[in-house]
Amino acid sequence: MRRWLLEISLALVATALGVFFVVTSLSEGDGAPVPVEVAAGLLAATGLILFRRTRPVTLALVLIPLGILFAMPMGAVPVALFAVGLHRRVWVAPALVALHAVLVASIYYLALGATRLYFESVTFLVLLHVSVVAIALLIRSQRQLVASWAERARQAEEGQRLRVEQAALAERERLAREMHDVLAHRLSLLAVHAGALEVRRDASAAEQGAAGLIRETAHDALEDLRSVIHMLRAPAEDRPQPTLGDVPALVEQSRSAGAEVGLELDGGAGVPDPVGRHAYRIVQEALTNARKHAPGAPVRVAISGCPERGLDVAVRNRLTADGPLLPGAGSGLAGLRERVALVGGRLEHGPTPGGEFHLRAWLPWTT
Repeated sequence: MRRWLLEISLALVATALGVFFVVTSLSEGDGAPVPVEVAAGLLAATGLILFRRTRPVTLALVLIPLGILFAMPMGAVPVALFAVGLHRRVWVAPALVALHAVLVASIYYLALGATRLYFESVTFLVLLHVSVVAIALLIRSQRQLVASWAERARQAEEGQRLRVEQAALAERERLAREMHDVLAHRLSLLAVHAGALEVRRDASAAEQGAAGLIRETAHDALEDLRSVIHMLRAPAEDRPQPTLGDVPALVEQSRSAGAEVGLELDGGAGVPDPVGRHAYRIVQEALTNARKHAPGAPVRVAISGCPERGLDVAVRNRLTADGPLLPGAGSGLAGLRERVALVGGRLEHGPTPGGEFHLRAWLPWTT
């Protein structure tokens, strides 16, 4: 609802600006008949409401000649150029402004000649559109800066969570080893001695019964200890974690957002859940980086593996010159490197001679 209110408000602003241009042209005894101007203005306002976000470049290309022929649609041209500067690549909006300036200067010169009105009209329109596009690019840069800060905070939080999780797992492993080395050894000795006492020929029936009870109790205690050690070594998880089987759904989410992502899965059946979870996070971070640094470039994801040679995860995308205005912090790749190193894997990334950026990780089948 708020989106439609914004679109209608911008259309009203464009209409008000168009009315100003119509009144100016009528006062100078020029321009099309008022009904024609009204129809052209309604067409321009409708186009803004329906296509300002989804097709801003097409809308601007339609409104530019329409705004040169009629006064009313001239108010919609700055709004369309603002949308192009806000939602499309950086060079598109200045190119449209330059195109509009050339068309206006040429057509107005044929109509007005080198008069004062000609120079005033061309200068006003060019300065208006340049100012609008500059404001749009400034807002876009600010949004990218805020998004970059939010991404850094998310990555820092993810890295901190991973370090805490690994520290807790290491402490659990230490406790499990300590319990196994101390208690299991002593209980095993107790069971052995009790078993030896139970089979002694000179032992009375009561002694043999007591020794048997001690042996069975020690055996039960060993079984309970194994269960406790298993619980200590298993990480506590409050919610289901992604696995390798969730990677196709992750890729489909990127495709739904407009990205061209290819997926190749060769093997990987029966991979342990922790390994699959690491592979999922690697693909997730690679797709995020591709959207940030190479928007619109096709991405190829290839995952293969078996118990004998481990799990390979490779992601490639074409390098583009239309990345974000702000450089990335690189903490996402640093977090991946830390994640892979903690499980004994390997990670490599960087540009290739073929003009692609590649990220490849190898993970051991068991962690």
